Amino acid sequence: MGLKHHTVIFVPHARARFRKWRVTHRQFLVLVGLFAFLLIGSLFTTWSFFTNTIDRAELDRVRTENESLRQVNGSFEDSIRQLERQLDEFESKTRDLAIVAGLESLDTGQSAGIGGPNQPAPAGELDRLTDLGARTSTIDGSLTLVGDALDERRRWISATPAITPVRGILTSGFGYRRDPVSGKRALHQGVDISTAPGRPVRATADGIVINAERVGQLGKAVYISHGYGLVTRYGHLSSIAVEPGQRISRGDTVGRVGNTGKSTGYHLHYEVRENGRAVNPVAYLLESPAG
Repeated sequence: MGLKHHTVIFVPHARARFRKWRVTHRQFLVLVGLFAFLLIGSLFTTWSFFTNTIDRAELDRVRTENESLRQVNGSFEDSIRQLERQLDEFESKTRDLAIVAGLESLDTGQSAGIGGPNQPAPAGELDRLTDLGARTSTIDGSLTLVGDALDERRRWISATPAITPVRGILTSGFGYRRDPVSGKRALHQGVDISTAPGRPVRATADGIVINAERVGQLGKAVYISHGYGLVTRYGHLSSIAVEPGQRISRGDTVGRVGNTGKSTGYHLHYEVRENGRAVNPVAYLLESPAG
């Protein structure tokens, strides 16, 4: 038969009376269980304390990261808005340049435009970035189109006669007149500008010299092709300063005023031809011959 009780002896020191307690087996088990419960509770409390401390530190770190992310997101939102405003300005300026370039549309191969008073749905950041990328690509294509058109417009302007070939007095205009030599009515296909002999004669637009020699009644003459169906002629020169095939810029000297060919005095005979047909050069003069 097992023990029914236990005896606990307490000895304070060598000469003192010792004390003893008798506890039953059930009481001993209760004490042991209570001690084990307290030990486990203490361990759990200690674990919970350190675990909660770690969790709080992690929570603080997460809060700090979230605050940083909110600041970054706000900065990103401001950058997106600024980029959208800049794109609006670029699109407006591109349309203005297209008008200057003479373009009727900015068709860059994109889908045809549609419209309507629809309420736009809220867009996420990814959708906004996608839209900005598409707008940037469209502007890039439009600017290429406008740039090409502006280059063509610049070439066309440079090739259009615009200045007076020489300073002087307009003595005979374009159209029918009495021929100063034969006295018969005839078509004068240019204008005559009377001025001092030897004055330099300037090309009125960019082009290429196609003829530089004595030509019948024009005497010593220079023909310049400017492209776009335009040709200018300079007659009665005393000397020629260019040769066929030479590229000419507006304002370059092509010769000097003379009295060669069918002429009654020193002057320049100046013609403008459109697709082979003589037109009034005055329509192309942005300055008067007398300045």
